[in-house]
Order: sequence, then structure tokens, then C-alpha cells
Amino acid sequence: MDYIPVYEGEEQGGASVTVSLDKVQRSGVRTEEARMVKLVRPVRAPAIAKPDERSMRIVSLRADAFIEKLYVNETGQSVTAGEPLFRLYSPQMVTAQINYQVAARDRTGTGTRGAEQQLQNLEVPSSVLDTLRSTGEPVMSIDWPSPVSGVAMEKRVVEGQMARMGDELLRFVDLATIWVIADVSEQDLASVEIGMPAKIRFKALPDGPFEGRVTFILHEIDPATRTGKVRIEVKNPEHRIKHEMYADAEIESGAKERERLAVPTSAVIDSGNRQVVLVARGEGRFEARAVKLGARGDELVEIREGVAAGEKVVVSANFLIDAESNLKAALSSFSGDAAQTAAPEEQPR
Repeated sequence: MDYIPVYEGEEQGGASVTVSLDKVQRSGVRTEEARMVKLVRPVRAPAIAKPDERSMRIVSLRADAFIEKLYVNETGQSVTAGEPLFRLYSPQMVTAQINYQVAARDRTGTGTRGAEQQLQNLEVPSSVLDTLRSTGEPVMSIDWPSPVSGVAMEKRVVEGQMARMGDELLRFVDLATIWVIADVSEQDLASVEIGMPAKIRFKALPDGPFEGRVTFILHEIDPATRTGKVRIEVKNPEHRIKHEMYADAEIESGAKERERLAVPTSAVIDSGNRQVVLVARGEGRFEARAVKLGARGDELVEIREGVAAGEKVVVSANFLIDAESNLKAALSSFSGDAAQTAAPEEQPR
């Protein structure tokens, strides 16, 4: 490292140093103000996209039936709530309609309520009951409506099949919202809270990031990887995010904290047991200040003692100024020792 030369007339001492403005410019010295900011400490973790479990829905029947016509006949097909999924014939559902028809002829109406409850227990669509009331004839083949809007993730039914009561026929999930599960390291979990904003960058979608928010933190640590699962909810209106996509999550922890006095981390000269910053006093004069550090953020560090808000600290080429300060202190000490040894006291004869 080349030391900046010391010229006669410049201030001597270990606590401060004066450098000509020309040397400051040539050395690339740059300063920034110490200011009050929120120390946002991003927590970065690998992640993977998963379906929103709250939107999952299985389609099954509460009675045996025969599938006469299948409208949703491929995996990945999108449907809206109320759209027919398949047409079925169920002897039990037809019998329930006939029981309702017989009960409706009873003027007391006591049997009607029980027959109507039987239809509801079988989840017979309300449109079937409306037709039964208007025509008085049972509906033999029923178009079964979709209970939700979503995408068919699994299809376990084919046209002509006999569907047993309780069998899973179709599985739907809504892709408008995606869960991103991040594996956060054990030491970073304490700084993550529910509600914190997050940025998600998918490796397959370079035009991100996608905005999300932490909605859940799993209450256990993976013993093999020493990481915890953090769930981030991300909007996916265009269905561009696919399940099992790899991503990089960046959780903005500390966004809700109070403002703190901070300087760039490059301004701190850390010797291990002592931290120092160089404060610019103007006209090429720099003062070394011992500081007490606090919380750290993204390229920022909190200053608890030693610097006031608005003071300018050196963030570039500070080691050159620190080296000159140490050199001046050494020269001053050397000059003082040499003066004492140059004039020995006269010994009496």
C-alpha cells in the first residue's frame, strides 16, 4: 500500500489528520452522512412453490352412480364454480326424488321436510329440486356442478365408469394464490415474523420479483438441514407461477422497526477489539472516532455512540487516511524520543 506523503505544516497527532484537498481527490476519498434510517435486514433463503392448500377441493359422491358423460376430461382443465363436471345416473338419488314427490302429496307437509333433507344429505344440486317442484317428475340424469373455481390437478374418473360412494373423482385447486415455502436457516428464524413483506425471484421467471407476505412459520426445525419452513403467500393472477418451481426468497425483516442512526458498513475500520470511523471535519481534515456498533442491515450498521446524525464519515479510501494518521503518530513519537536522546545531561567532574 502506498502511503500518502506527509508535508510540513500539516497537523500532527494520532486522533486527527489533515490531507490536502488535491490528495483527497486523487485518493478517491468519498464521504456520506450518518442518517436515521430503518435497518431492513433481508433474510435470504431458497424456496419452492406449492399449491394453496386452502383452495384445494375434492369432488366425490355420497351415493353410487354411473358416469354417463364427462365434461372435464383432462388434467389441467380450468372450470368455474357451477360449471358441469359430468353427467351421472344414481338410483339412490332418483329414489330420494321419488320419496320427495310422494311426501309432497301429503297435505300435512311433515314428510316433505324429511324427504328434502334426504336430498340435501346426498348433495343433490338445488337445480334438481327446482325441476322436481315445477314438473313433478324426477330428474334421471343429473349434470353435477363444480363446487369451486380452479384447475383440475387430478382426474380419477373416466366416462362410463361406476363411481362408488366416497371415491375421489376430481381434485381442484385455485392457482390465483401460490404458497412459496422458504427454508430459512435456524439463526435467521428469530428475525422473521408473520406479516413481513418478501420478494420472490423464480429461476424460470427472470422478469420478477414477485411481491409476497409471510403468513406462517412452522413450529419445528428440520434436524438434517437445521432450517425452518416459512410460508409466503404470493398472488398469481396470470397463473405464471407453477407448482414446484424453484425460487429465491428475500424476507425484509426489520421493516416495522424504529429508525436508527446508521452509516455504511464500509465506513467502519474494525481491528477486532476496536471499531473506528473517520469523520470529515472539512478542508481536508479527518478525525478518527471510536464508535459502538449496534444492529446491522443491508450494507448499513447502527452507530450507538461516537457519531452524531448529519456528520460525514469516510466510506471510501478510509484505510489510506487511517494509515497516514498512524504514520504521523509514529513519526511524532519517534521525533520526541530522538530529541530526548540527542541532548544527554552533563555529568559533574
